[in-house]
Amino acid sequence: MNEKEFAAIVQRTKGTVLSAIEKNLAERFYHAIDDVAQETYLRAFNSLSKGKFRGDSSVDTWLYRIAVNETLRINQRLKREEEKQKKSMQAFDMEPASESMAEEIAVLKNAIYHLPEKYRDVLELIFNGYGINEIALKLRIMPGTVKSRSSRGREMLYKIIREKIS
Repeated sequence: MNEKEFAAIVQRTKGTVLSAIEKNLAERFYHAIDDVAQETYLRAFNSLSKGKFRGDSSVDTWLYRIAVNETLRINQRLKREEEKQKKSMQAFDMEPASESMAEEIAVLKNAIYHLPEKYRDVLELIFNGYGINEIALKLRIMPGTVKSRSSRGREMLYKIIREKIS
């Protein structure tokens, strides 16, 4: 399979692929349509170039199924990311991020940057949705140390933010 042949397949099937994506992608994730389409065609190209397409169905039907599978996969991944974000916001006693909170999150991230490294590392990982045990493994410290650094780091963080607000 050369690039020219594959480009012809893409041209012929893009409506089918986009239809499969649109039907199966959660509306709140429509920003990822291009990513799903790209991943669909990347998987298809790799399979075609390795001769893995068996021809049990038409290429259109095969690509439709790949697009559906990729869409379901991205729905799951983006939902997990949303859950991580909610958990990280809860760790900071905040509501889930909305457009109006973008500035507050930027202030928070900037304040975290000004913390001593050992506290900053822990809080950044919490902010990104990691749990106590995951952070302990990642930083090679005890879970109790993670908790104390988290607590002390938050206290420092509140002081930094209060100073910036005042």
